[in-house]
Amino acid sequence: MTDAIMPVAPSGGMGGDFMWIILVILLLGGGMGGFGGNGGLNPWIMNGQNGINANTNEAFRDAGINAGLDGITAQLGNNTITSMQNTFASQTAITQGLTDIRSQLAQCCCNNNLATVQTQNIVQAEGAATRLAIQTQTQEILDKLCAQEIEQLRAANVSLQNQLNMANLSASQTAQTNQLEAFILANKTA
Repeated sequence: MTDAIMPVAPSGGMGGDFMWIILVILLLGGGMGGFGGNGGLNPWIMNGQNGINANTNEAFRDAGINAGLDGITAQLGNNTITSMQNTFASQTAITQGLTDIRSQLAQCCCNNNLATVQTQNIVQAEGAATRLAIQTQTQEILDKLCAQEIEQLRAANVSLQNQLNMANLSASQTAQTNQLEAFILANKTA
């Protein structure tokens, strides 16, 4: 005859498995006289006490192995979830860091553009002020040169006028002297 084995399969924890084990022990009589005091033998199982104990031990061993595997699976799942959470947190931190860097670079570019425009405005304003100052100083210099030239021309005109007057006076004196001499000579001989 074949051994009758009660199928025991874990269903996700010791709660369901434990109930099957208790049921198997109760059916097998638990070594306490069993059904009708026939030495712990269950009348439905025909191969004796040793077969029952072996099946019970195998069921306990399988339940322990399955419970251990369930624990390992749960731990692996927890480790995987923790690893995924850590990876997600790292990726989130990296993404936030990159976003912060992008924001800082954009702000830096804006600040540089603004500073460049402000510098250009300052240079243009200073350039316009410098050109105006140069034009003003150039005009003042030209006005002074013009005034000096006019003064020189006036002085030269006065000098030439005086020379002309002196020449006219000298010519007039010479003419008068010549007339006077001619008159004196004409009156002397007469």
